[in-house]
Amino acid sequence: MKLYSTRDPQKTVNAAEAIVRGLAPGGGLYIPENFPKADLEGWKSLSYPELTEKVLAGFLTDYSPEFLKSAAQAAYGPAFGENAGKTVKVQDGLYALELWHGPTCAFKDYALQLMPRLLVEGKRSLQRTETTRILVATSGDTGKAALAGYAGLDGIEIQVFYPNAGTSEIQRLQMATQTGDNVRVYAVSGNFDDAQTGVKRVFGDADVAKGLAARGICLSSANSINFGRLVPQIVYYFYSYFRLAEEGAVQWGDPVDFCVPTGNFGDILAGWYAKQMGLPVGRLVCASNKNNVLTDFITTGHYDARREFYKTTSPSMDILISSNLERLLAHLAGPGKVRQWMADLFATGSYTVDADTLAALQKDFACGCASDADGAQEIRSRFEEDHYLCDTHTAVAFHVAERCRTDAPMVVLSTASPFKFPRDVLAALGREVPDSDFDAMRALTEATGCEAPRSLSALDSLPVRFTEVIRPEDIRTAALN
Repeated sequence: MKLYSTRDPQKTVNAAEAIVRGLAPGGGLYIPENFPKADLEGWKSLSYPELTEKVLAGFLTDYSPEFLKSAAQAAYGPAFGENAGKTVKVQDGLYALELWHGPTCAFKDYALQLMPRLLVEGKRSLQRTETTRILVATSGDTGKAALAGYAGLDGIEIQVFYPNAGTSEIQRLQMATQTGDNVRVYAVSGNFDDAQTGVKRVFGDADVAKGLAARGICLSSANSINFGRLVPQIVYYFYSYFRLAEEGAVQWGDPVDFCVPTGNFGDILAGWYAKQMGLPVGRLVCASNKNNVLTDFITTGHYDARREFYKTTSPSMDILISSNLERLLAHLAGPGKVRQWMADLFATGSYTVDADTLAALQKDFACGCASDADGAQEIRSRFEEDHYLCDTHTAVAFHVAERCRTDAPMVVLSTASPFKFPRDVLAALGREVPDSDFDAMRALTEATGCEAPRSLSALDSLPVRFTEVIRPEDIRTAALN
């Protein structure tokens, strides 16, 4: 299968090339020319690694079946075990797809345990011998998941940029304590959009590429702008549906709705890809926090990033420019229109899609948003009424899901462990909140009986390696170092 740029359909590449490059020339993102059809009957009883192999094979046709099989087993065997794609009942008709049972306790692990293997194999098949320097802008979870996936790999260097004072303390320490000689971590003055824009500018800077090439280095990305991040996320939509059908929670072939806490639009786009492949997905509900640019866009067709930026208790969703939305628009309206809309966004901070595109968007997507107070109430309600403990991002999705329920089962994507945000979760439960995140973890365990993942509770005993704070305009210098 060939992939092409969201801004230029003439620039086609195979999957390996797209994954190694990360970003398409001219700033576009790679998307597939078509969607492979799922074999629902043949796939419904497969294990998570086996299902991953089948889904990936439809998109990554230049990778060998033998490699995909071994990579899927290596990525999802020991790291997730029996918790891969775990879907639990919260109440009648409402379920949580728990995606935080991986090594860094966030849904990004599903892609970033597998993607490094795809990159290394892609380089091998393309006979690329240069060092690959990966640049990552993160609002919190992607950074640690990428560091965990790429640390120590031969021929790979990784630099992570996160908003200073824009993550939880647990998220910051996960990144700042990362081991490995090939990793670098920088705090960036400003918000996530400042970091993401700075990284994108580096990718579009010909002088940077030339300077690095002279030293045998090429750039790539582990953000969700990379196609290799998107494809593995498709799998858990299929796996969750199959488990619900197996348990009798949905009649085989009937639709299931999914509500996704959304910032950069990649996770929910993976659900739309699953639907295009034939999975009976009803509505995809886009759940935003107070930074509700996506709610406004899906409602009106007008995308306006020129608004106040809010720091919320769900920091991984504190985003005003949702990169993966460009992929969806290219599928719905074509690269020509997308090229103009992205030019408008760059020039003015806003754009407006046509009526046909908006209608196509609203056919598959619903939306809603939640304040910090709404999320806190949801955390308390779900624990007190359903004995289910969730984090601040998942709480946003539960709040929105309740307002978008239909007769179809609703699956909320639970994207992070509540122990990544222990002070906010504890406050939501009405408990006294210690100053320390680690004291808060212990208090949260005492209050709920839930145990903190060892990978999080041990962070306070690890040495901090990275403390540098840079300006957004200094990302270019860091990338050249």
